[in-house]
Amino acid sequence: MVMHGEDNTMYHINMKAGDVGRYVLLPGDPGRCEKIAKFFDDAHYVTTNREYVTYTGTLEGEKVSVTSTGIGGPSTAIAVEELHMIGADTFLRVGTCGGMALDVLGGDIVIATGAIRAEGTSREYMPIEFPAVADFGVVSAMNEAAGNLGLRSHTGVVQCKDSFYGQHEPERQPVGYELIPRWNAWLKGGCLASEMESAALFVIAATLGCRAGTALLCCANQERRRAGLDDPREHDTEDAIRTAVEAIRILIRREKAGKR
Repeated sequence: MVMHGEDNTMYHINMKAGDVGRYVLLPGDPGRCEKIAKFFDDAHYVTTNREYVTYTGTLEGEKVSVTSTGIGGPSTAIAVEELHMIGADTFLRVGTCGGMALDVLGGDIVIATGAIRAEGTSREYMPIEFPAVADFGVVSAMNEAAGNLGLRSHTGVVQCKDSFYGQHEPERQPVGYELIPRWNAWLKGGCLASEMESAALFVIAATLGCRAGTALLCCANQERRRAGLDDPREHDTEDAIRTAVEAIRILIRREKAGKR
């Protein structure tokens, strides 16, 4: 049963058809929505409910929106499901991550091609054998965008988990015996960074027939610290936002030219 009010307003995001565009940027932090909306033309505030804050405007003459998802897979799943019900079909996560590969520095942009499903939400959509992969066209647009903006970026696999402190203090956890060797496996496999939402986003988008991608600011890299290397820190997400906004512009232009 779809949860909505008498006027077809979605139960959690508090919106209905017409409130959002096809293209939606998805930050985790509600506080970033107004900042992102300033990159739109004719932006206006739509609504707030729980962790979901939305602004809508235009880019290249097309309606676009930004909706926050909160932290982690469950709240992201609700946002994507309900946004899709009211007309969205292209989702670009823009957020933060912690670097894992030694060449990923604080301040770099990480563009995810796929995500390790070390979380729980995606398992309630597809069996674990099903890969969590980003849409190729969205990844291509993000790579082009980062290049156009002259940003230092990396493209590859990210790891998604449900426990922030399970990542940063695995030895303190009762299941550290499981967390630590799995983390080491991801490192040996070349995983670029760790975050919390992309696996759910990619799998859910696949089940809905939607497009999805992720551009992340690397805030810091704990593996560089462990290796005794310089570990620059950065928390300003503007470059990740600029990458995602430019990627939407590229996607819109491609589609107007009859390309995907």
